[in-house]
Amino acid sequence: MGRRKKRAALNVEQVVEFLNHLLEEKPLLPFVIPLILLLWVIERWFFSFSNWVPLAIAVWATIQHGNYQRRILAEDLNKKWSQVVLNTTPITPLEHCEWFNKLLMEVWPHYIGQKLSIRFSQMVEEKLELQEFSLGSTPPCLGLNGTRWSSSGDQQVMRLGFDWDTNNISILLLAKLAKPLLGTARIVINSLHIKGDLLLMPTLEGKAILYSFISVPEVRIGVAFGSGGSQSLPATELPGVSSWLVKIFNETLVKTMVEPRRRCFSLPAVDLRKKAVGGIIYVKVISASKLSRSGLKGSPSRRQNVYSADSNSEEHYDDKDLKTFVEIELEELTRRTDTRAGSDPRWDSTFNMVLHEDTGVIRFHLYECTPSNVKYDYLATCEIKMKYVADDSTTFWAIGPDSSIIAKHAPFCGNEVEMTVPFEGANSGELTVRLVVKEWQFSDGSHSLNNFRVSSQQSLYRSSNFLSGTGRKINVIVMEGKDLMSKDRSGKYDSYVKLQYGKILQRTRTAHSPNPVWNQKFELDEIGGGEYLNIKCFNEEIFGDDNIGTARVNLEGLVEGSVRDIWVPLEKVNSGELRLQIEAVRVEDNEGSRVSNSGSGNGWLELVIIEAKDLIAADLRGTSDPYVRVQYGNLKKRTKVIYRTLNPQWHQTLEFPDDSSPLVLHVKDHNALLPTSNIGDCVVEYQRLPPNQMSDKWIPLQGVKRGEIHIQITRKIPEVQKKPSLDSESSLTKAHQICSQMKQMMVKFHSLLDGGNLEELSTELSELETLEDTQEEYMVQLETEQMLLLNKIEELGQEIFNSSPSMSRRSSGS
Repeated sequence: MGRRKKRAALNVEQVVEFLNHLLEEKPLLPFVIPLILLLWVIERWFFSFSNWVPLAIAVWATIQHGNYQRRILAEDLNKKWSQVVLNTTPITPLEHCEWFNKLLMEVWPHYIGQKLSIRFSQMVEEKLELQEFSLGSTPPCLGLNGTRWSSSGDQQVMRLGFDWDTNNISILLLAKLAKPLLGTARIVINSLHIKGDLLLMPTLEGKAILYSFISVPEVRIGVAFGSGGSQSLPATELPGVSSWLVKIFNETLVKTMVEPRRRCFSLPAVDLRKKAVGGIIYVKVISASKLSRSGLKGSPSRRQNVYSADSNSEEHYDDKDLKTFVEIELEELTRRTDTRAGSDPRWDSTFNMVLHEDTGVIRFHLYECTPSNVKYDYLATCEIKMKYVADDSTTFWAIGPDSSIIAKHAPFCGNEVEMTVPFEGANSGELTVRLVVKEWQFSDGSHSLNNFRVSSQQSLYRSSNFLSGTGRKINVIVMEGKDLMSKDRSGKYDSYVKLQYGKILQRTRTAHSPNPVWNQKFELDEIGGGEYLNIKCFNEEIFGDDNIGTARVNLEGLVEGSVRDIWVPLEKVNSGELRLQIEAVRVEDNEGSRVSNSGSGNGWLELVIIEAKDLIAADLRGTSDPYVRVQYGNLKKRTKVIYRTLNPQWHQTLEFPDDSSPLVLHVKDHNALLPTSNIGDCVVEYQRLPPNQMSDKWIPLQGVKRGEIHIQITRKIPEVQKKPSLDSESSLTKAHQICSQMKQMMVKFHSLLDGGNLEELSTELSELETLEDTQEEYMVQLETEQMLLLNKIEELGQEIFNSSPSMSRRSSGS
């Protein structure tokens, strides 16, 4: 019954649609139908014409319905044919993109400009400050001369023009000058012109898009320079700086996104919103094929050397005698295979490589070994690019034959990808490799390992409590090494390892073997915030130790109770790996209970910087002008300057909220005209101090030959010893004192400026900064006490409400 009803409904809809079509095609039909009915009535009741009228109407309706069906079928066939033509045609007509440029003009100033500002500010160096970033209201124009889609075999490319010419941008960079000038040098980029043709190439069935410029685009950058604090833009053009920036910009484009170099834009179905900061990749060089001296790069010069002067006696090298090896390069990490002979050599060599970003370029350099030559002959190069995708997968792509695309996709870590890549710039030869991503490391400390995502576990150890100074210990065991290089001519192996984590330096004993075994354990205090474990391997020599490799390991996201056993490849050398076992453990106090790493919450640190002794001389007169800059997490404070002494005394108290951040002291030499110089620093370990007990210690300064600093530090907890609160009278008195002191300092500034006394002016400036820090601490304390007071008033009001019988009856009655 249900099917019959559906069919009846469909028939009614078709009839209605057919009638509407007739009314559109035959607008006089409503007048013809009543006329026919009138004639039929006359023929029926008065006299009979014949039986041809119903027959004629039936024939006419049948013809009209047939025409309608043929028209619908023709439209359907045209749609299908246009789709077939679109999919099979090698090139499409030129289409313009005014609608896209209109959309870009709408979203440009409020969205894209702000996003680019954030990305650009992260790239600016520390000595430069991004003061203003505005790309103006004129976006780049895409496809003004039209876009065209072309295909050649499996290669599909969309070509569109890119033209960005604007002079209403304003990118202002401030270069800070040293005290007491307190000025800035301003670099302004005020115009930009980029014009070229872009290529967009979809790959991996639409999972990614490769993009590049067809050739080096036309670039012009306008740069101006000025100084001072006015908001008007300087008008002095610097053509030298402008051409230098254009040169750097073009060189970067040629290396990254000018044909055949391409960049990748991934289109994942799922975005896990994790930022990869590194990974471990296993690269296996399998074999090469179709190698030929005549077709490989660099062979002509080599062939000129092997030909003799006599044309009749010509020495011929067969491709079967070709002996080659491959050098693999990933950032500063290089490895090489053994030498194999023939035009189709096979190596089957696997290498453990480390990547320190979310993208990387693995380059494969082919070299030839000749018996009569000490140096190796370079033949050709090919490369494979890789990128982490937001759905926890990895994309690999390379340049194929005739600049085609070779792309592979690994859905999760542990997937093996095999690629055969031709050598660039060569007429023969291709390389077959296998790539396996063993692990991705993320900015939140989590890892993606063999399709097992541990981010849910790692998030427990990447909360705000572990961002810095976690209170945990990291046990690093340097187990062994293998294939270490020996730079000694005698061939001796006297290798040792240095570990650096934060300010801590550790060293293993010396081992006398190319595959040494140390099995030494080092205990380090965990530091958050993306701190790496830096490793340097040395070989002892009589006249200075040789560096035989470096590496760095990310220690974020370690789970307690699990040991991480890894082989770390050494960078900047051709061979060598170190085996490490890393474990994070919770620190226990004297009573056996675990120490909280999150700080006391409402507690604070009281640091008293008393004095220093035996400092190094930073001035030509044999003295220094020392002061101490204290860095506690993101907070920075400083003491006053003590002039012309190597044994200063400060006796200055500083306070910080106790959140277990690392406490670092930097002893600086003050200079009125030039930048300050560092004369030592140290780390204050306070996490294991008992509450409300003062620790008095002399700490040696690191990074210098001598010097010590005397401090007193106390972890104060409110539950045990409450900080004295301020009553209204003392608060008012303290506020008046701070205001009066600042007024006196301002009067003194004017007098010192008139007298031109720069040293005393610098001293007063440092004291003013200290007073501002005191005022800030005082305001924070007032806000805290105000909050506590409001909470207390709210509790008292609730108690009064609960204890009043009349109010309770009213509330119950209502």
